[in-house]
Amino acid sequence: MKFAVFDCDGTLIDGQASICEAMEIAFGAFDLPAPPRGQIRRAVGLSLPRAIRELLPDSTEEQQHAMADAYKEAFRTARTQGRVSQPLFAGIEDTLRALHGAGWTLGVATGMSDRGLAHCLANNGIADLFVTLQTADRHPSKPHPAMLEEALFEAGALPEETVMIGDTAYDMQMAQNAGTRAVGVDWGYHHPQELTAAGAEKVVETPAELLEYLQA
Repeated sequence: MKFAVFDCDGTLIDGQASICEAMEIAFGAFDLPAPPRGQIRRAVGLSLPRAIRELLPDSTEEQQHAMADAYKEAFRTARTQGRVSQPLFAGIEDTLRALHGAGWTLGVATGMSDRGLAHCLANNGIADLFVTLQTADRHPSKPHPAMLEEALFEAGALPEETVMIGDTAYDMQMAQNAGTRAVGVDWGYHHPQELTAAGAEKVVETPAELLEYLQA
């Protein structure tokens, strides 16, 4: 079996503008200055309360959850108003369909919500490619291995048959914690050197290079 599990935001889709806007609104709802967008992007991939803890280290757990709710509300409002942008990175759909056609089993493990992920995949016309979808709604935040382990269970795959593909050190660390391979992509939110240091066996520069590497 060949099983590839993808992170979503920063790996499959480019949703940084919508994420940053929603986080800025969440901070504003509590009369707090929003962090720089570069700092917000670095927290992408974590569950919302964990991301807010990274961005606001002195916050309480209660405040983190309240701000996470404000973020979700801001994101829902933006989606209702047609202001959410989550396009696939160029070349991603071709790579996914080529892997699927070559017999790979595909899954997603993401810090997004169930609803957000389903909406994103459906809008981009790729929901049919994945046999398992794991989100922060049902698991601890990355780099805890729970969501990747559940993906393995649902797909009927072994760790040695599996590769985690993502753009952040959290993805690479999660793969290490679950005993799977890890491949980084350099078009997302963390630098290639960070991905390698966190356990990536390879960092690819394009979706086409990812396809070539996995099929080698």
